[in-house]
Amino acid sequence: MSHAVTPFTLNIPQVDLSDLQDRLSRTRWPDESPVEDGRQGPPLAKLRALVARWQGGYDWRRCEALLNGLGQHVTRIDGVDIHFLHIPSAHAEAMPLLLTHGWPGSVLEFRHVIDPLVNPTAHGGTARDAFHLVIPSMPGFGFSGKPTELGWNPSRVAGAWSTLMARLGYDRWSAQGGDWGAMVTLILGHMAPAELAGIHLNFVPFQPSEAEIANADHDEQQLLSDAARYDAEYSAYMKLQASRPQSVAFSLADSPVGLAAWIYALFQDVSDCGGDPESVFSLDEMIDDIMLYWLPNAGPSSARLYWEGMQAMRAGGMPRDTMKTATGISMFRGEQVRLSRRWAEARFSRLVHFAEHDRGGHFAAMERPQTLVDDLRATFRGLR
Repeated sequence: MSHAVTPFTLNIPQVDLSDLQDRLSRTRWPDESPVEDGRQGPPLAKLRALVARWQGGYDWRRCEALLNGLGQHVTRIDGVDIHFLHIPSAHAEAMPLLLTHGWPGSVLEFRHVIDPLVNPTAHGGTARDAFHLVIPSMPGFGFSGKPTELGWNPSRVAGAWSTLMARLGYDRWSAQGGDWGAMVTLILGHMAPAELAGIHLNFVPFQPSEAEIANADHDEQQLLSDAARYDAEYSAYMKLQASRPQSVAFSLADSPVGLAAWIYALFQDVSDCGGDPESVFSLDEMIDDIMLYWLPNAGPSSARLYWEGMQAMRAGGMPRDTMKTATGISMFRGEQVRLSRRWAEARFSRLVHFAEHDRGGHFAAMERPQTLVDDLRATFRGLR
């Protein structure tokens, strides 16, 4: 079995980009909904504006050059090709840090934190704050391979990530994640390989206990209310992808605007944008992310992670043991599902950092990159 790590260069054929433009030009648009304020999903005018940019002014080759310049590689693990960015720091004392995205994120989710983490002396830090970065595309996402068998759940991904770090020669490393990346990182923390120094989460998958619900203080009652609102108003995508991902797979594969709307809805609903994602993300940033689903036809395969995760949950649920691995947690006010310090301390026996921030949401690395960088430095400074 080959353990080779090979360089990966993107050069999307022009015929694929021309096909995309042709599809965009032939979009059959829906009528306006009775309410165009986001309550029924992305407003028609917002998607029309995004597609207009996609058709005129957006430059994929710019994004392609960005990715090629970051240092892309691929290696085969457990039968699947894993695409990843590997960005070493020039500082000898740098700590290897594994960053894992979620859905509908990608390796580009971390673009604004890469240089501050790798080159801290140019961004208000010291050489002791430096990290070597490893940023993989989840199986079925981006330019990683698509699993062809069942069982690629977050635990299996966590095992693959441990193999990846060993294959790169790192004998002591740390890990960070949000969304599905948080679940993978949480599982890594529970697996506790000897090489893992600590983890950081900007989202914590958890269920409050009956006692925590009954004894919630005023602030914790707000957390419960926000989580309930997410479940009632914003989680339809999750429930569909966790139960019938193939139902939406055909439209995600065939319609670029259908894919864009499916992804845009999350930028709208779970970022700290007040329903106006363009106030937080540029159109090009959102289109870059959409392209990492459209070009490799990863919409359908990425959606299946929810189904795999739900099967794993039903089989064994979330890890219930107290986390013994050193952990840092950042809670951003715009994140729909959050936990209090008290609830965190009951689940993480080595909580080395806990921070609550008034601004920022689910896409912390994109929305509040400097805040996330500061929290990562604080979390791992004593674990090197």
